[in-house]
Parts: sequence; structure tokens; C-alpha cells
Amino acid sequence: MFTAANWFEPWNTQKLYQDKVKVATTCAPNSPIKEAGVVCGPIVRLRFVDYESGLYHASILIITRNGSREGAPRVEYVTGPAFATGLREGQELSLDHGEFEPTMFHTEKFDRSDVQFFRYTVTLPLTDYEQMVRYVINGDAELHYRFFIPSADVNFNVIAYSCNGFTVSTDTTSFRGSMWYDILTKHSGVHYNVMLGGGDQIYSDGISLFCEKVKEWVETKDPTKKYRMKADEAFKENLNHFYLKEYLEWYGYGHWKGSTDNSKTTQACFPLALATIPSINIWDDHDTIDGWGSYSDSLMNTEVFNAIGNSSYKYYMLFQHHVALNEKEAYLDDRMWVLGKNPGPFIPELAHSVFTRVGPTMAMLGLDCRTERKVKTIMTRESYELAFERLVKEVKRQKFDHLLLMLGVPIAYPRMVLLEWLFTSRILYPLKFLSRKGIIAPGFVNEFNGEVELLDDLDDHWCARHHKRERNWLLARLQDFGAKYGVRITILSGDVHLASMGRFRSKQHKHHLFQSSETEKANAEVDKEPENDERLMINVISSAVTNAPPPAAVAKVLQKRTPIHHFDRETDEDAVPLFNYETTGDHHRSQTCFLPHRNWSDIIPVKNVLANDSLNDIFHLKLGDRLEPGMVQKDTGLQIKEEVKSRAGRTHPNPSYPVTKKGVMATIHVETDSTNMDSKTTAYSMPIPELCITKEKLSHAGLKHLAENTSMPSG
Repeated sequence: MFTAANWFEPWNTQKLYQDKVKVATTCAPNSPIKEAGVVCGPIVRLRFVDYESGLYHASILIITRNGSREGAPRVEYVTGPAFATGLREGQELSLDHGEFEPTMFHTEKFDRSDVQFFRYTVTLPLTDYEQMVRYVINGDAELHYRFFIPSADVNFNVIAYSCNGFTVSTDTTSFRGSMWYDILTKHSGVHYNVMLGGGDQIYSDGISLFCEKVKEWVETKDPTKKYRMKADEAFKENLNHFYLKEYLEWYGYGHWKGSTDNSKTTQACFPLALATIPSINIWDDHDTIDGWGSYSDSLMNTEVFNAIGNSSYKYYMLFQHHVALNEKEAYLDDRMWVLGKNPGPFIPELAHSVFTRVGPTMAMLGLDCRTERKVKTIMTRESYELAFERLVKEVKRQKFDHLLLMLGVPIAYPRMVLLEWLFTSRILYPLKFLSRKGIIAPGFVNEFNGEVELLDDLDDHWCARHHKRERNWLLARLQDFGAKYGVRITILSGDVHLASMGRFRSKQHKHHLFQSSETEKANAEVDKEPENDERLMINVISSAVTNAPPPAAVAKVLQKRTPIHHFDRETDEDAVPLFNYETTGDHHRSQTCFLPHRNWSDIIPVKNVLANDSLNDIFHLKLGDRLEPGMVQKDTGLQIKEEVKSRAGRTHPNPSYPVTKKGVMATIHVETDSTNMDSKTTAYSMPIPELCITKEKLSHAGLKHLAENTSMPSG
């Protein structure tokens, strides 16, 4: 199968796709789903890593059509070193061979045929070197059938992405490249060990166009009939067919179509990435339906919305987590889950948050912020408590220095109080009425409930008026946990279709008439030693990896809406001025905190950068360096002009951050030119140091929107 001669065969993205037209925005004329054989997969998912037993646990999903339980594809594997480093000339290469065992965990009818879901259990020992795992499906050894496991003492190289799809009316012909092509290209040198999907891994907005029953419901003009419509078995079958077909086409082929002839795409590199970089996902509204959970309780409680939620949840669990709802061991008892306390209000299932180590001293927690969601609740108090209990248990069992917290929607982001007031005020009643009737501005109101289209997006945000109390309680708890156990917390979010980094940090104290020497000294220490700032948390905001960005004017509005907020009397909240130069490097940007281009991000431990020559050729890091957040030269062809550098302004404090042994490099890779088929990106980076101190208790005096620091509505 593999020999020493071909084991180290180099990864070459262009070799995978010689025909670069496949990277561009093209689309099959009809559904590409095959009539028989493998129709989706392989999809590799990381479950959890146990550093006490030294075992790596994952799964591989393969879906067949017109097959059988006995006809599961055979998946053989070989493990060995990822690099030839240390091998003497002529030395025999030691490779371990095996076979992954399948379980057919789900089957159902699809267009007068059957589809079979096979899950392959992956359990491999950690070693003292980085492993490459190459696998073969029914004798077929594709180049991308491989993934990488770090050695037992090394933390993971992590990708974070979100918004992996297009809105139905998007003109996709404007986007000639693919961020997934860029991801695969960089994966060849970096070896990403896991990719964290922060929500909207699939866009199901086409449900009102291509799901016959939902389209009929949407077109019902009588609001009473609309709210009382029954979701009978035929309705539910129609929903199941829609979601199954959407997933098979997108996860199997990268195929998608929207509402017009120019709204279609084939993102051929996305399925390749699923086969070579193990994933961990949380979900957001577009994985089910736009705005899910942020509509009124009366709408969410209708039979139609209940059926939509239940169907989308079923396929989210099948495709993105490789489990069926009737599997108790996999669905409820697996170690990766952090289950909610009670079933959700509109989806009668427990919230499924996920936790795992992603290295001996790094962990990740992805919070399920949709299953329990209501207009005024994101997660219930009881479910938060269970998540914090798990964190405390894990950090006591085996200390970790860094926690990656996945939240689908940014938690450090500009407030839109004026828009919230305007969209819910009586001023807009006449315009909303005329829009519902189709007389003017037909896209101004939502097709589901007749409210302003953007209102559900605003209600989705942590800073929305309904959620501020919950938000501030959560942030205070996170700061308390990090300070007490010496854990640096980095929050990963998406949703907003642009690149940004929010920041919480110790407050810079000032006095109107004078400033004491003690205050000056304390302020200087905050900037000089961020590794000793127990309040420092960065919110890396990376989206969209596929969807269209908003107009440039949005960045201007957001920049103006980003003053320095006082979270409490000891904590300031602001945005990091990361984007001082355009992606082309030819002029200075005035909107330094927001960049509306497609993007994705990665988190790479400093230790890994220093140990990897190709990575260090990119970053040029040395321990003890202090770097301002901003551009790190990654594409040698990009040169920033000196006159542009000299005009770089600052709208927010931009202290330098140290490169530390236990720190990480956080980078947002931003599309340089959407019309270029080379799919190149420009990188903007900052180091995030570990937390070098502990503090038993923090003060949150002055925390807004809470009567008491410990109170929060339970939902």
C-alpha cells in the first residue's frame, strides 16, 4: 500500500486540482449526487484526546447510496512519521498498518433509494513524534486521504472558520477564488490538526425556495393560517428530504445553488478539506434557518418552526457530529459532550456543547448557543454552570494554559442600540406594512414574521438589549475562571462576515487633574506585561470563509461605533487596530479594526512556529520579541510602502505583545482579491501570551446590567 519510497509524497494542492477552473465559481447543471456508491465523505471528525491514557479518538463518516449494511466501504490505514527528520540514509521506515471498523448507525430513504451512514471509529496511540495517518478506501489512496496527529507533548495547530455558504441571492460570479483552496495550500506546510467550525457550516436559507412545504407556508398571506398550519408527516418528510439533499450536495461535492442563475457555486476544495483536517463544530442559525431562536416565542412555537428545528438538528448531528439521535452511547454518553440541563424550548433535545484537549496544555470548549435559544436567552444558567463545572474538573485533572472558547456570534463587538430602537419603533410601521404588501421595498421585512429583515440579526448579538445581562455575567465568569486557574482564554467567533479582533484588558486608570506615580506605574505594567494581565481576553472574529462580505461602508460605521467601553471598573473593552494597511499593502486604512473581506483564521502555538522551519520562515519569531498587532509578512510579494507606514494612525491603544514560550500566534487570513483565481490571502497576526499569574478572586464592581454580580435570568 505505502512504502518508504512514497510515504513522504509531498502534499501539492495544484496536483490535487490541476484544473483550476474547479476552484472558481462554477456549478453543475443538475444535482451531482451519484445514483450508487459513495455519495458523501470521507469526513474526519476529532472527538477527544486523552493525554492520561495517551489515546487520540476520532471518527470518519462515509455515506453510500443503494448499498447495504454488509457493503460498508473498507477503510485501511497506515501510520508513520510526518517528517523524514532523524531518519538515517538507508534506514528502514517503520509503518503501522490497520483497518478502521465501520458501524452503520443510520439509514433512510432518499429519492426512491436508500442511503447508508457509516461511522468508522478511529483510536490511535499518541507517540513522541508527529504522526501522519494515511488511509485507503476500497483500495483508493487519494492524496488528501491523510491527517496529522501532533506528538504527545505538542499542542495542536488550529483553524477557525465560519459562514461557509452563500446567501440565496448572492451573485457568486464576483468570487473567482476559494478560501478552501488557500486553506489546503497552507495545510501542506503547516499541518493543521483540527478545524473548528464556528457555525453556519452549511447555508440552508434556500429552504423557502426548494422545500415545497415551507415555500407554501411562506407564501401564505393570512397570518392566522400561517401560525396555525399543521406540520403533518408529509410536511416533515419534505423537510427531511430538503436537509438531506442540501448536506449531500454541499458536504459531498461542494455544490450549492441560490435564487438566480448567478447564485450558484461548486466549492470543490471544501470536501477535500473535510477529508484531511479533522473537524469539531458548533452550530448557528443558518445551519437550520436564518434567525433561528431570535424570533418571537409565538412564531418559534408554531408547528412549522418546531418541525424545521427538529429536522435541521437531526441532520446537523448526523453530518457534523457523526451520531444519530437514537444512539444513547454516542449521543448522550460520549466524553466529548457537555450536555445541557434540560431540553430546549423549541427543539426538545439537550444542548450539545463540546470539550476536548487540543494539546497537553491547550483545550477547547464549543458552546451550543442555539438549542436552548430564545429571544431573551442564549443559554440557560443551569447549562452554563454545567459547562464551568466541566472546565474546573478538567483543569484540576490536568492543567491547561490556554482555552479556545467557540461562540458562534462575537461577544466583543460594537453595540447597535440605535438600530435596535429604530427597527422596533412605531416610526417604521407604515414602511413595514407597505413592504409586507409588496408595494415598496419588498426585501425590507422578513418573509417569516413580517418584521424588519435585519432585526433577527441584531437580536442574535450578545450586545443586544435582551442579552446584555447574560453576556456580562458570562464574561465575568470567564475572567474569574481564567484568573483563578492561570488559563488564558481566547474566544473564537464568526457570523458577521468580516474580520476583526475584540479585546478585554485591564483598565488604564486616569484622573482629570493629576495622575499619581502609582497609577502611572500600574498603567505602564499593564502594557508592558500583558502576560500578567488576568483580564486580557481576545475575541478573534473570523467570517466569512465563503459568503460575501458587507460593503466597505459597514466597516466605517462599525469603526465609529467602537469606542473604549468600560466593562467594569477594572476592565476596558475595545477592538484591536489590526488592519492598518490594505491587503495589497499600497495604502493605509482608516478603518483599522474591521476589514470586510472573506477570511479564515488559525491559532498556532509559538512552540510549533519555532520548531517548524517553514513556519518560522513566515513569522521570523524569537522568544522575547514584542510585536504590535498587525500584518505579518506571509506573501513575499507583498511590500508595504514606507510612506504608508508613516501615515498609519491609531484609533485604539495598540500596545505590543510578547512572544512567549507558552503563547500562541493568532492570524486572520484575509482574501487579497476576490476576482483572482489564485485564492491568495494576506495575513494579519498578533501574539497572545499565556497567563503567568493567578488571582483567587477578581473585582467586578461597576459591572453593567446586573443588579448583583451573581444574578442572571435562568431562561
